[in-house]
Amino acid sequence: MVYVKWVFTITFWVLFVSVLHYTLPQHDVVRVVSTDVRRVDFGENSMFWAQQDTAQEGATTTSRDVRFIETFYENGRPMVFRNEDTGWGWPPYFKLDSSNLQAELTDLVSTKDSPQWVVLRHYGWRNEFMTIFPNAVSVKAVDGPDYSAINWFNIVFLTMLAALFWAVYVRWRRFRKARIDPVIEDMEDSLYAAGDAISEKRSGMRRWLDTWKKK
Repeated sequence: MVYVKWVFTITFWVLFVSVLHYTLPQHDVVRVVSTDVRRVDFGENSMFWAQQDTAQEGATTTSRDVRFIETFYENGRPMVFRNEDTGWGWPPYFKLDSSNLQAELTDLVSTKDSPQWVVLRHYGWRNEFMTIFPNAVSVKAVDGPDYSAINWFNIVFLTMLAALFWAVYVRWRRFRKARIDPVIEDMEDSLYAAGDAISEKRSGMRRWLDTWKKK
């Protein structure tokens, strides 16, 4: 049971941290080199895509046009983002302006010789094997690639989440100490008492048998 408990605990926390890492916003300083629209046929990776523009929710979801953003980091590594509305679904970014964001990004396209660096706020992962792209949320032009963006939202959110977990943990420990532990102790005492009674009966039976054998 100890191994099962540890496996369950580790699995739960790995999944929980993965959801947080996928959902919480991240900031990348990149150079936008191109923006375009591609037709995407969704398959097993459909859960990692958002949705149509909010005004087109009735259209088919197995194949549709998706806005993409091609970028480069300062070290020359490419990164491709998607630009989709999240609407009122998950994750709760309430993003309804993907068309406007695409226009802003197109206006910020620059060349390697004359770069315009931007901070791209996004969520999600990039996985070439599963064809997964992070979803851009907002963009801001900056002076250079050494710009450091402090992610205040994540700091505040994770601090509040840790405080919530600590409050729940403390209250659970108090509840367990006051209500559950006494019941468990009573059950253990009852089991020990029953075991002692059975042992006494067995001892009495053994003594009676010994006395009967002597006769």
